[in-house]
Amino acid sequence: MGLSVAAGAQLSCSFGTAPGAMAVLPAKRVMATMPAATVMDNIPMTNIMPFAMCVSLSNPAVAAATAAALGVLTPQPCVPATSAPWAPGSISCMIGGVPALESNSRLLCNWGGVIQVISPGQTKTVIAK
Repeated sequence: MGLSVAAGAQLSCSFGTAPGAMAVLPAKRVMATMPAATVMDNIPMTNIMPFAMCVSLSNPAVAAATAAALGVLTPQPCVPATSAPWAPGSISCMIGGVPALESNSRLLCNWGGVIQVISPGQTKTVIAK
């Protein structure tokens, strides 16, 4: 069981070159000091911000730039490509009928990266029903 994740949490991607931030829209949310996140807060550029540069060869932009550089890995700007929810979610805390996001959850990028929480944005667990 991890800590509940809130807006402003710091995230990392295994193929990103710098941490990114978590944004959580305040609609229908439990508020401690920041809106609490759910497993459905997985929308690129809305909830998941870029991780500076992407180094995954599964990313078409990186593959094309690397091919143009005759095989020398050429990172390209990160544009997260997430389509599935975070997993696992909380088994004991629901927010608007959706499992709360916990600091031990992971999110997969379509380019092969694993996104994880490095700082949950708060220090206490939010309890909501």
